[in-house]
Amino acid sequence: MSDVRLSSPQGKWILLTTVLGSSMAMLDSTVVNVALPRIGEDLDADLAALQWTVNAYMLTLAGLILLGGSLGDRYGRRKIFVVGVVWFAAASLLCGLAPNSGVLIAARALQGVGGALLTPGSLALIQASFHPDDRGRAVGLWSGFGGIGAAVGPFLGGWLVDGPGWRWVFLLNVPVALLCAPIAVRHVPESGDGRVHSRFDVLGAVLGALALAFVTYALIEARQGSLVVVVTAVAGVATAVAFVVVEKRRPDPMMPLDIFASKQFTAVNLVTLCVYAAFGGFFFLAALQLQVVSGYSALGAGTALLPTTALMLLFSARSGALADRIGPRIPLTVGPLLCAAGMLLMLRVGEDASYLADVLPALLVLGLGMVGLVAPLTATVLASVDVGRAGLASGVNNAAARVAGLIAVAALPLIAGMGEEAYRSPAAFDDAFGRAMTVCAGLLVLGAGVAFATVRTLPPDCVRPECLHHGSVMAPPLEGQRARKRLA
Repeated sequence: MSDVRLSSPQGKWILLTTVLGSSMAMLDSTVVNVALPRIGEDLDADLAALQWTVNAYMLTLAGLILLGGSLGDRYGRRKIFVVGVVWFAAASLLCGLAPNSGVLIAARALQGVGGALLTPGSLALIQASFHPDDRGRAVGLWSGFGGIGAAVGPFLGGWLVDGPGWRWVFLLNVPVALLCAPIAVRHVPESGDGRVHSRFDVLGAVLGALALAFVTYALIEARQGSLVVVVTAVAGVATAVAFVVVEKRRPDPMMPLDIFASKQFTAVNLVTLCVYAAFGGFFFLAALQLQVVSGYSALGAGTALLPTTALMLLFSARSGALADRIGPRIPLTVGPLLCAAGMLLMLRVGEDASYLADVLPALLVLGLGMVGLVAPLTATVLASVDVGRAGLASGVNNAAARVAGLIAVAALPLIAGMGEEAYRSPAAFDDAFGRAMTVCAGLLVLGAGVAFATVRTLPPDCVRPECLHHGSVMAPPLEGQRARKRLA
């Protein structure tokens, strides 16, 4: 069914439920960072436990998001979306009730599974439900409202942490899901892809997730220097090799490796890995720096980080239009360099930092850089493959960004020399934060260099992104299978 009009009551219900569903997952990717110091204090958790609190979610989300989209095509997009919403809410309830860090980490991993089911489904439902004449506007509203949700996230998270407590960062998802799921069942038409008859690449999904889990464990626990860490690291590399072999040999792989035959696609994903590793490390550590070292409350830290998301939401569409006119090479080179400058400016953010003189200038420069690069990045990804593979290309790129953030959160504290109790010592954390920001800036400069050397002018008839407004700082926007041709 694809004849629902946006102006109809059903159209408004569809838009509401998809925005609610996607916002739950998007909010959880950002608000948890603000709550980390209070979680650590309440559960007596060390830095490794805080890393796992973030990474357990990103691990299952990144490893299963491609599979989640395929499940919706096979068994029904509404059905899988609703399962994802209910699963996410149940895992959120478990997070909110967690008596210790181990239970919280396990629940966060379950949350990521729910996010992998509902995140691709929300956009797919819009594209499958609305009349072609209304589809572009519906996607625009969906991405715009989702961006607003992302902007509100850190502020809301900080308010909850300072008020009723960090557990409500998770518990708030339950009433949202209780509103979202019944609306979906009642008002959203079921849809699927009748052409999908192949088997699911469950083995590929399992191997990919295991490889990420092993590598992440080895990086987070590397401070111990034990034999278990070495064995886990070797297992991670071996499992990654097995994943590549399986994907190469299967007739219907989760991630067809031939998509990387496009040099442009491969290059822009390398840029994605560099920039989103830097972003993932930055947003994990910046919320801690502002609270542990600069003395901000959780609400103050969440509010302080708003400018980056607000700038992306306000100007991402204009950035995409500019890249249309001048090509993606300059934005993808200048954008990361601006972000690198913003992170170096964060070196001024220490004890008793002034928001207007120290924090805000760094975040404005960082936000402008993100504005410049996110839309051209998505456009280049889509333009690098055939129209029929636009959805796959976007999914791979989105997963690559999440994997980059996952590895950064695991590796950056180790590289910066943060001990297990570093976040309890303002002086020690401040020193390590400075080293971490320098590493992040270096990754961004590397990404700019790759973009300058490899990105070329897009062909006039290439695919055009539908999600023009974007506010997520953790990954580029997902694009569905129904791509638009670029107007020459």
